[in-house]
Amino acid sequence: MIFVVLGTHELPFTRLLREVEKQIISGNIKEEVIVQQGHTPYESPHMNMMTFTSYEEMERLYREASMIITHGGTGSITTGAKMGKKMIAAPRLMKYGEHNDDHQLEIVQQFEKTGHILAWYEHEDFGEVLKKVKQFEPVPFVSGNNEIISIIRSFIDKHA
Repeated sequence: MIFVVLGTHELPFTRLLREVEKQIISGNIKEEVIVQQGHTPYESPHMNMMTFTSYEEMERLYREASMIITHGGTGSITTGAKMGKKMIAAPRLMKYGEHNDDHQLEIVQQFEKTGHILAWYEHEDFGEVLKKVKQFEPVPFVSGNNEIISIIRSFIDKHA
């Protein structure tokens, strides 16, 4: 099963769902596709659609998925990265009315650069990115929380 995650942002991201559906119809995606569509109005006979679900159900779907296709939200990407999932992330873009700015572009580029995900950008063929997933092995995710806490503690100790 492939799990498609659009998150909770109030603007629609139909561009990604159209592309996933196109890949199903063309035969590039043969697995069952479950979509957490959030606020994106979209109907498809080729995908199982849900608006929102519980945290526990999202976690279960992440675990069971062979691959995650997601928007460029930090939470959606890190959830899959922590599980070592193969992921394709597509940034929501302001010019298409998918977000208020292009911060997801920066997020996706950074996670791609560190080897945690594959990325799909508007000028690329999604089918070609799908082909790369088979050989892609994501770099294990290591949280930077301890380093951040250490920096904060050091700062507090110096200024206390």
